[in-house]
Amino acid sequence: MKRFLPLIVLALGALYLASTLREPKDKAGFNLTDFGRVPVLVGGRIKPLDTVARTSILSIRGSQYIATPDGKSITPDAWLADTLFHPAKADTYKIFLIENHEVVDLLKLNVEDGDGKKRFSYEQLRPQLPELERQARMVDSVEPQLRTPFQKQVMSVQERVILYLQLKASVQVPDSPDFLSELVQFDKALPAGIAAIRAKQANQPHNLEAVQAMKEMADRFSYIESVGNLRTVPPDTGDANANNWRTAGSALIESFGAGRVNPTVLGYAALGHAWRKSDASQFNQIVSVLHDQLAKRYPEAMRKSDVESRFNAAAPFYSSMTLYVIAFLLAVFSWLKWPDVLGRSAFWLLALAFVATTAGILTRMWLESRPPVTNLYSSALFIGWATVLLCLILEKTFKNGVGSTAGGLVGFATLLIAHHLSLSGDTLEMMRAVLDSNFWLATHVVTVTVGYSATYLAGFLAIIYIFRGVFTQSLDKATADALYRMVYGIVCFATLFSLVGTVLGGIWADQSWGRFWGWDPKENGALIIVIWNAIILHARWGGLVKARGMMAMAVFGNIVTSWSWFGTNMLGVGLHSYGFMEAAFYWLVGFVISQLLIIALAAIPLEKWKSFRATSDEATAAT
Repeated sequence: MKRFLPLIVLALGALYLASTLREPKDKAGFNLTDFGRVPVLVGGRIKPLDTVARTSILSIRGSQYIATPDGKSITPDAWLADTLFHPAKADTYKIFLIENHEVVDLLKLNVEDGDGKKRFSYEQLRPQLPELERQARMVDSVEPQLRTPFQKQVMSVQERVILYLQLKASVQVPDSPDFLSELVQFDKALPAGIAAIRAKQANQPHNLEAVQAMKEMADRFSYIESVGNLRTVPPDTGDANANNWRTAGSALIESFGAGRVNPTVLGYAALGHAWRKSDASQFNQIVSVLHDQLAKRYPEAMRKSDVESRFNAAAPFYSSMTLYVIAFLLAVFSWLKWPDVLGRSAFWLLALAFVATTAGILTRMWLESRPPVTNLYSSALFIGWATVLLCLILEKTFKNGVGSTAGGLVGFATLLIAHHLSLSGDTLEMMRAVLDSNFWLATHVVTVTVGYSATYLAGFLAIIYIFRGVFTQSLDKATADALYRMVYGIVCFATLFSLVGTVLGGIWADQSWGRFWGWDPKENGALIIVIWNAIILHARWGGLVKARGMMAMAVFGNIVTSWSWFGTNMLGVGLHSYGFMEAAFYWLVGFVISQLLIIALAAIPLEKWKSFRATSDEATAAT
């Protein structure tokens, strides 16, 4: 049984991944899966409604879990359907995240009435929305980096409310009791109304009531044109410009010139009618027709929407996180018992998680038509991916469980960082014009990110060396020599890629901004990584440090890399600044402190290491 354990672990991991690929079953008979696959244009990108639902609820609530007032959980797609088609019902869901108690008091809310004492419904916020808007206008004049926690929370809540209102007005007038009937009546009255308007413009006798009715409808359509943010109406057949997708409000305004209501707008109105009436059969039929029509006219957009929706449901990065944790635990236990069996189990599970992560990154690349790294989120994915690849090579070479341990730990940590970065919204965002170059994204960004990955890996291998030396007796001479060779080789690799990536970045900067080097914080951060790795190598070649000294320097490389990756982005200055993130700042400070403490452990004299282990062993025996 022990001999077959690696195969059993691999098979169970593969079954787990396969289970995530199953088509999700819709409750209550509504085909929300196909509804979520319908493409729309928002944020400059064609994406499925499923992505709109998931990213929107993440931005508003901070998680994808949604509960109705009676305690039932619903999917993001069901929440979006309620928001679009049944806003009065959606208003009762406690989704607005408010963590600052001063803002809670400002909105005259009772924390006991909130979900988890920090999430409230639009219905609860509505009475104090004018005050929230007034406060937001006052805060808007304050520089973002100078805002107090109260002011930052005011702006966050205001942005969440605006996003929610935009969704509510995307396909229908929110206060309409039956928008489909309203549009059908408007469509019938449209010819007479247009004739009355033209007669009035020509100063001829006209039907005043018809003119007034048309004006009222135009005002209602103008509201959803100005507020709604989803472009749900595709361009006319043959129009290759994706930006010509229109909002429902724009398409309805065009009805006065076309003489009829746009059929796509009518389709969404009919979809809303069926949803509010809980008519699953009609809802599914309309979704199927809408899906088929778009597939015939825009096969590429429809195909990508289908794949992205399935990608969202499969959540390969979440699955990989689970596998990385198990691989890490198996690798650690392999140092205590069954080193060969558990070591191979950890290696194959790590490889399986790597394959799942690779599939996820490749899917994102195909959806975005971009190289793997385009923003902070994708950089976290790629750093983890590259680090795990190096760990697999190390484990295949040394077969001592160290590579699997480091790979599981770093793989999980980077995917966890990516998850928190995804809370800000769509991770497949459009590139800024000055950075819109697939060539440089595929050369400079990938190369320098591989340098980040290698520097981190050297640091985490050094942490394993220090922890095993201080807290266990497992750091024998053979293991210590192997770890030393690993760290040295990885630092050499990191130096090469960091240097080449930094030079390539300078060439790109010269093409984009007209100068090769401008001492921008991000440029300085990249240079510091190169310099620090070079210092490690020269200290080792010159005999200034031995094994423990090089390990301590490699751990400090984690601080240097984290500063270049995150710290420079939060300074609020320079061409690479993505804005101050309060939560990220505290995590960064905590990480730096932890690395300094580990370096202090490495500085303990060797005799103290042995004394510390002996004391720990005595305490364990006594227990």
